[in-house]
Amino acid sequence: MTGVALQSGALARFLSESGVPYADAIGSAVVFLVVLAAIYAVGRVIILSLVDRILDSRGLETHARRPLRKLTLLLVVFAGVAIAFGLAGYGDFLQSLATVAAAATLAIGFAMQDVIANFVAGVFIFTDKPFKIGDWIEWDGNSGIVEDISFRVSRVRTFDNELLTVPNSHLTDGVIKNPVAKGKLRLQVPFGIGYDDDIERANEIILEEAHAHPDIMADPEPSVRLTELGDSSVVLKSRVWIDDPSRSDFVKTRGEYVTAVKERFDEEDINIPYPNRTLGGTLELGGVDETVVSD
Repeated sequence: MTGVALQSGALARFLSESGVPYADAIGSAVVFLVVLAAIYAVGRVIILSLVDRILDSRGLETHARRPLRKLTLLLVVFAGVAIAFGLAGYGDFLQSLATVAAAATLAIGFAMQDVIANFVAGVFIFTDKPFKIGDWIEWDGNSGIVEDISFRVSRVRTFDNELLTVPNSHLTDGVIKNPVAKGKLRLQVPFGIGYDDDIERANEIILEEAHAHPDIMADPEPSVRLTELGDSSVVLKSRVWIDDPSRSDFVKTRGEYVTAVKERFDEEDINIPYPNRTLGGTLELGGVDETVVSD
């Protein structure tokens, strides 16, 4: 640093002897710009490359890498400005700037508590990975597909094609349901039949249609159990598994499966009582806990 400062003084003297006005100010400014440019260049080549290798080793996705790289460059610029100020002979000015910056930081911190909380929550989302872009998530009565994750907010498109911009703290303070986080998904589908119908035959039909559907897994094996004696129906609950699910797979598979069972019931004169409050409740799309289980 002393050598650079001496060079700054020598440059100022040279400019002064050459008749250049404001030689001291120009000399300091030239040193400041050269040092800042050098530190920025070194930071991009060495520090940013090192950060990229660290992010690669952590397996972070593109949406997580981009803001971290920007933050790294911002820190490099800040360090470059601080060092360049000192080497250019702006020590007193730098000390005053640091005092003002500290006071401003304190004031901004109180004013931006929510922003900071969301930023910290965004960091937790990147590190804990409760969900990623493209996942179907549910929270606080909302559900949709994650389209973007930033440090402050996440953007989720609902199944009605509405875009929700959600503060990250809302997604870390409560329970987040991610039905597609695992490799397979269990669907629980209830079927109501009349009290006078053949329960054993209804069970056989439900299992046959489960085995016949190409998207329903054979292992774990589909199962069916009598779970409720309702006011107007006997409720048989089928449990089937689908592989590598998305919400579209879930809706499509369950719809086709229910349709196939209904058609078989009609063919064999198995009655589905109407109204059937059990069927109406558990087949509601959007993720009812008793209907969808991930594993």
